[in-house]
Amino acid sequence: MTTWEYLTAPVLVHATKQILDNFGAEGWELVQIVPGMNPENLVAYFKRPVQ
Repeated sequence: MTTWEYLTAPVLVHATKQILDNFGAEGWELVQIVPGMNPENLVAYFKRPVQ
């Protein structure tokens, strides 16, 4: 059975691709992205298997 670890991170709207690519390079899979506290921020939820 796979065991997961999770991460919640802020994402700036003007740099979304770059930020998501960085997390992806570290093995994080994007689960969901939701609006943040202001229009320029998003909140991303990630998961990856525990090594």
